[in-house]
Amino acid sequence: MVDAEFHPLSPRVWIWQNYDSSVKGDLCSSALRTSSGIWIVDPIPLAEVHLGDLSGTAPIVGIIVTNANHQRSAGDYSHLFSAPIFAHKEVFPDSRPARLNEVTNASAIDGELDVIEIEGAVAGEIALYHSVDGGTLIVGDAMINFEPYGFTFLPRKYCLNEKQMRDSLRQLLVRPVERLLFAHGTPILSGASARLRRLLEGDH
Repeated sequence: MVDAEFHPLSPRVWIWQNYDSSVKGDLCSSALRTSSGIWIVDPIPLAEVHLGDLSGTAPIVGIIVTNANHQRSAGDYSHLFSAPIFAHKEVFPDSRPARLNEVTNASAIDGELDVIEIEGAVAGEIALYHSVDGGTLIVGDAMINFEPYGFTFLPRKYCLNEKQMRDSLRQLLVRPVERLLFAHGTPILSGASARLRRLLEGDH
């Protein structure tokens, strides 16, 4: 397996990605630093040297899974760092991890990461928002940003209810967002609020 590409985006934000032939696209993971430490979102494996770089900046304090398709390596990371997993109750319907903490809409993980449920996308879909440095938004599958689609909604065939998902995404517009990170796709690193508004308001 080829090592994931690792990219520090700022002193608070990191991403890494790797191509997965089973989904014919890149899987992307991110990490975000709060006042307590580093939160890893939708983790895929990362080379030991990069993992050391990441954990050397601050302690790894938790793992967050954004939907039922993104369990990925959450259990391995949780075990490695003795860190809890945070996810919607629908993410682990059959086998609950030992350190699972269930989140709901309007939860605030660590008092800093706002949880926003996105209904109609994939089971257990949430977005995460951190207000520091102009605002960072992390989405699971509800929005993507890769070719040939570009920045757009999750295709209808993968949605539980496409209309409900698009309506639910409009709640993101009330928060200022400078950067937008995806579980599948290239991050938007500036002016994300305007991009979001064009996508979501152009849908009506």
